[in-house]
Amino acid sequence: MFVEETGSTNADMLALAEEGAAEGSWLRAGHQTGGRGRMGRHWESPPGNLYCSTLVRLRAGDPPAHSLALVAANAVHALVAPLCAGQVRIKWPNDILVDGAKIAGILLERTGDAVVVGMGVNVTGHPTGLDRPVTSLYAQGADDAEAGRLLERLASLFAHWLSIWRAQGLEPVRMHWLANAHPSGAPMRVNLPDGATVEGRFDTLDRQGMLILRLENGDSRAIHAGDILLI
Repeated sequence: MFVEETGSTNADMLALAEEGAAEGSWLRAGHQTGGRGRMGRHWESPPGNLYCSTLVRLRAGDPPAHSLALVAANAVHALVAPLCAGQVRIKWPNDILVDGAKIAGILLERTGDAVVVGMGVNVTGHPTGLDRPVTSLYAQGADDAEAGRLLERLASLFAHWLSIWRAQGLEPVRMHWLANAHPSGAPMRVNLPDGATVEGRFDTLDRQGMLILRLENGDSRAIHAGDILLI
């Protein structure tokens, strides 16, 4: 489904989920007036970029719901990597970077047995004046990219990784994520939800998809939620 303008595709999909929408439903907007990212951040949503949400209905035996972020990250990485001149990496838990500049983001929200997966990709443009670098597919040389066509490819890629997540469990999803993420040993700062900050080096993802941070004293710490800044 496509709408020219809405507040937020995630908010709309959450409402549709509560009305009984089926797994595999997709919604794309040409423009969002109230787009949002993780931790309540405003997500700038000018026309031309890809703003979309899909719906997963959780089943008995599924891996942890939060690990759908890894499913989405693998799909978005596979979408944009062939189109970018620079090196495309996944940053835990929800960003896709090109040479360190953000090109895409992911937001998971849940209502009942439904998980809404929102994905945004900078296609024709990107915000300026932020505290971290950003880029777009056009800036990476893919000046023939178009949001509608990209969604068709993204829906196929997401379905592929969702089927692996369901049939084979989290491990193959996790291993593919690790192969395309920031390398082990990458220094990072984590801003935790309680306002605290911790620094260390990326070690791995555990079997549940949590980030394992290696601290300066050699201890490891599992990070369940937070905002990551690569140093």
